[in-house]
Amino acid sequence: MSDAGWTVAPVAVTRACTGCGACLLTCPERAVRPHGRPLVVLADRCTGCLECVEVCPADAVVETGRPPRRPAGGAP
Repeated sequence: MSDAGWTVAPVAVTRACTGCGACLLTCPERAVRPHGRPLVVLADRCTGCLECVEVCPADAVVETGRPPRRPAGGAP
């Protein structure tokens, strides 16, 4: 699940990001991090719950089509 050495998360923050932080505050895995604008999603933390997609007022958080990682302790 890499593109040119980068691991891609199940969601991404697009340039439409206003930096409001709604996704950052909502993410239960703390996978969304400030890194200027747009914010970034850490693929190794994102479980693909899509809570960030639902709360984004700018529709700037989108699904990438990548499979989510399994939560720690999850079924195989």
